[in-house]
Amino acid sequence: MIDDPPLLTVRRNFPRPAAAMVERLRGTATGVVVDCMNGRGALHHSVKPVTPEATSFTGVAVTCDVGPADNLAVFAAMDICQPGDVIVIATDEFLTTAVVGDMVVGMSANIGAVGMVTDGAVRDVAGICEAGIACFAAAVTPNSPARNGPGTAGLPIVCSGVPVSSGDVVVADPDGVVIVPQDQLEQVLARLPDVLAAEAGLEEKVKAGLQVPDFAKEVLSSDRVVSLD
Repeated sequence: MIDDPPLLTVRRNFPRPAAAMVERLRGTATGVVVDCMNGRGALHHSVKPVTPEATSFTGVAVTCDVGPADNLAVFAAMDICQPGDVIVIATDEFLTTAVVGDMVVGMSANIGAVGMVTDGAVRDVAGICEAGIACFAAAVTPNSPARNGPGTAGLPIVCSGVPVSSGDVVVADPDGVVIVPQDQLEQVLARLPDVLAAEAGLEEKVKAGLQVPDFAKEVLSSDRVVSLD
């Protein structure tokens, strides 16, 4: 690299989805949201809640990319954050130092954030649990970061293998975190009633005693299955 990069590169004004569209996803299980996106959209399974009493939220993503062992860009994301947003922090999956602790999570809660998600580590779990918002991370460690940059805020990132842009919708529950790209939100909402109806119909059948479903029986009785005995 010939020149040192800027400490921060920040995009404050990004397109946001209509609040009513985000609200329609609130309370929807992550598995249902994934089914509306052909079975994909969840972050890696290692990203799980560190706040046992706060494990679910739906909100608009505000992204930042901090790089290993640094968290300067988190403060830029906090400066962009609006009530109802979710701060999503990419660390290149660096787990040796925490990217945030209870004070930063508490400040984010004061701003009005409903959640914080990172593919890195966090610290001060007891204090995070008292902050009042859900926090998802890939690990926990007492080691602390520096605030030197470089980093970005408001720009596209990759968090735990999934592309995330500010303005995407983040849905989280105890199963994990799902990213709904803003340009797919309308399609997801259009599919949602059918997916919910199918889920409810199958649940009713299971409670009524369903064992092997018909589609599986059809495959098992077809010439595409070879029986060895």
